[in-house]
Order: sequence, then structure tokens, then C-alpha cells
Amino acid sequence: MTMNTTAARLTDEAIVPLRTLDPTGPLDDLAWLDEAIGDARVVAIGESAHYNREFYELRHRLLRYLVERHGFSAYAMETGFVEGRQADAWIRGGEGRLDQVMANGLTSLMGVWTQMGAHLQWMRDHNGTTGRPVGFYGIDLPGSMVSMEPGLDAVLSYLEQADPEFRLDPQARETACGLAAPSAFSAPAALAAYGALAVETRDALTAALADLAARMKGRRLDYVRRTTVDAYERALRSLRVTLTLDTVVRALARGDQQAAMCDRDAAIADTVEWILRREDRIILAAHNGHVQRRPLTLPGMPPMTPMGMRLAERLGTGYLAIGATSGTGQTLNTGADFYTGTLFTDLEAPEPGSLDALMAASHDGPFATDLRRLSPADTDAVRAATRQRAVGAFYADQSPLDAFDLVVHLPYVTAAEPDQAALAQAPSDVQQAFSRWKPA
Repeated sequence: MTMNTTAARLTDEAIVPLRTLDPTGPLDDLAWLDEAIGDARVVAIGESAHYNREFYELRHRLLRYLVERHGFSAYAMETGFVEGRQADAWIRGGEGRLDQVMANGLTSLMGVWTQMGAHLQWMRDHNGTTGRPVGFYGIDLPGSMVSMEPGLDAVLSYLEQADPEFRLDPQARETACGLAAPSAFSAPAALAAYGALAVETRDALTAALADLAARMKGRRLDYVRRTTVDAYERALRSLRVTLTLDTVVRALARGDQQAAMCDRDAAIADTVEWILRREDRIILAAHNGHVQRRPLTLPGMPPMTPMGMRLAERLGTGYLAIGATSGTGQTLNTGADFYTGTLFTDLEAPEPGSLDALMAASHDGPFATDLRRLSPADTDAVRAATRQRAVGAFYADQSPLDAFDLVVHLPYVTAAEPDQAALAQAPSDVQQAFSRWKPA
């Protein structure tokens, strides 16, 4: 890529080049992280789009560094909390195959890529040789953020031991199962099915979930005596994210996307805090829109309060937000044809005046910049970049200095590599969509 010398750019003093994105390579070029992270308990690593090879590789490198050099003990990711338990068990030495974990232990298509499989394999190998294992946690809503069935099944499985006399309202279970979505490709149909339900049926499901939550809270001591504190807390967290999913689909059914996104981010922030009660330091992988410290503004929608803003308020300097920008290449397709197998689209050069354009003009290769340690001239340059890529080709109004502590720029990004073994274990709708996709 040829650098645009006429555009605004950062000075060389603000640029920390990354020698490689290869997760297996030497890590010495990441030594700048030592001072940057300080005593932060949560280091959040953003991405400007899902399913890019280079973002997976960047996170894998940072995972290695933070675990090996700083003793981080958990990798928390934007994937279903309930399903993530399977991935955690596997990396801690459990039985089963990696391809099965990739297909079923991660949601929203996050796991069916070779680069994500490398993450998991590294964690399992690391745990087999150390006395300080690293854990894996999902932070998101279950069922690819549309199906309550996985969360409900996890809770009912726990109650078979903790409360064997309990019986969920059969109608509520039938309603939840009728909205099952095998994957993200099924989300539109599942949401349409929810919208077609009678109001009384929706309300009965919501009431049944609320009654179950009250029962679990009120009988905590009994449940803990029959099981364990850990099992109880996991089941309760599974129920709470399922309750949130119910509020999210209710909001979507009435056309309130802002409420749906705010409820979701509030829940994932609470899940991160839940993990912090178990783990000392966490690596947190999610989209820029979730990790940023300031309100998220999307085209045509009021500002929303993201997870990162909530965590920054609660943790102060214990929360570090690393944003990400990209130049050209391929990005996730956000159009309707995504659901028919057009998974990626070309990524045009960044628009002038955006943070992405500033970063692209500043250096030819991958690099990082610490926004908290800029010179006055570099601070002015970043402050003048008032927009940033948000989702696909959409740009959002943004104040980078307020939103992130650091930013990593990747000049060229490509589609991650589908893992054929994982796809063979995935639901049929995933296999069908990927069979229609023709990688560039």
C-alpha cells in the first residue's frame, strides 16, 4: 500500500510498528504493552469487523503475550456465555474434538474459522504445561442472540439436581423451543416467528422466566447445599442472560433497536464483572462498538451505552480499551445477502477525516499508538478525526481520544479461513451458506 503523504498523519514518535501478526512468532515487539496496560484488570481488544483473519491473529498474539508475560488468566470473547462452557472445558483438558468445540462451543459464527481454532488449541496446549491455566468465557447472550433454548436447557439441567421437583410451565418451554435458531443464519426467521406470536404467549414466556429467576434467588442456600456454589452461580448467570435475551427480542419485535442493544451491552458488562469475581485479569475480545468508553452512535439511531462505557465507569483505570482500525481489503457484509452466503464485501479506502484515514496515512504496516501519550500535534490530529468505521461501510461520529486508550491499525484485512472440519460439525444452515460463499 502506498502512503498518502498529503493526508493528515501521525508523527513517527506516535507509531509503534508491529513486526508481524503471526501468532507463533517472537513477541518482543509487543514490549510496549508493559507500560501501556499498567495494572489494568481488563484489557479489551476491539475489531472493526467480525471474521477477519488479521483481527483473529492480532488477538492471538496479544493473548499469548498477556498470558505469558503478565499472568492474565482468562480470555473472554463476544460469543454466547452458555455455550462457552464447552470451549472452556475443552481447553482445560476435557474430552472431545476441537472441530466440535469450534462449531458448537462458540456462537454467531465466531468459532468456525481456522484462526479461532488456533486460539483454542494454543490455550489447551498452554494449560497442559502450566500450573496457572487460562480459562475461556463467552460474554454474550445465548443462541446467537436470538434463541432462548440453550440458556433454558442449561438452567433446567442444573435444576434436575438442585430442585428435582420443579417443573417449568410446559407452554413456556414449548414457546422457547419453537423459536430455536441453529445459528446466526436462522436469526431472521426466528425473530419473525417471535413477532407472529400472540401477545399473551410472549407475556407467558416472560412471566415464566421471571418466576424461575425468583425461585432460584429465593432458594439459593438450598440449591448450593445440593450442588456447589460454582454450579449455582453459573446456572444463575445462564438464566440472567436468557432473561436479557427475552427483553432483547421483545424490544426488537416492537422495533426498538436502541433498547435491544443497550440491554445486551448491559448484560455483557455484568457478565464480565461476574468473570472478574473468578479471575484476576481478563483479556476481552469484542467489536469496537462494545469495547469503547464513550456512547456508540450508529446511523439513524440515538446514542447507545456500550459495554466498555459501563466497565470504565465501574473499574476506572482497571479497564483498558484498545480500538482497531483498518485500511482496505475485505469486511463483513452487513447486507441482506449475507444470509444467502455473500459473507464478505470489498472494503474501500477510508473516508477523509476519519480515524481510519488518519491511521492509514501514518504508516504502511500494522502499528499501534497510545492515545494517552501523544504529543500536542498528534493529539490535534486525532482530535480532528471525528468519524470512524462502525459497521461495514457505515461511519459513526466518534471522539477517539475519549473512546479508546490505544488504537491498533491493520492496513489490509482479509476474510478468515473457514475450517472445513468445524463446518462439517456445524448446523445445516451454516453449511449451506458457506457452500454458496466463494472466497476471493
